[in-house]
Amino acid sequence: VGERRIPGKGFKNFVGESWAELKKVEWPRQNQLIQGVVVVLVACIVVGVFLYANDLVWKRFVQHVLLR
Repeated sequence: VGERRIPGKGFKNFVGESWAELKKVEWPRQNQLIQGVVVVLVACIVVGVFLYANDLVWKRFVQHVLLR
């Protein structure tokens, strides 16, 4: 019905399988990594500026239209 488990064997198996999978990974080269970081930073800046501008517009809308 149920198998008896040896304590810690599941964890060792998990670590071993994870290590084997990590060896198969093709890690990005330095230039690919730098390009990815630049894309993420530019996207964060663009989204931040967009949210800041939206906040200013809604702030002025609320102050001038709704709080008169």
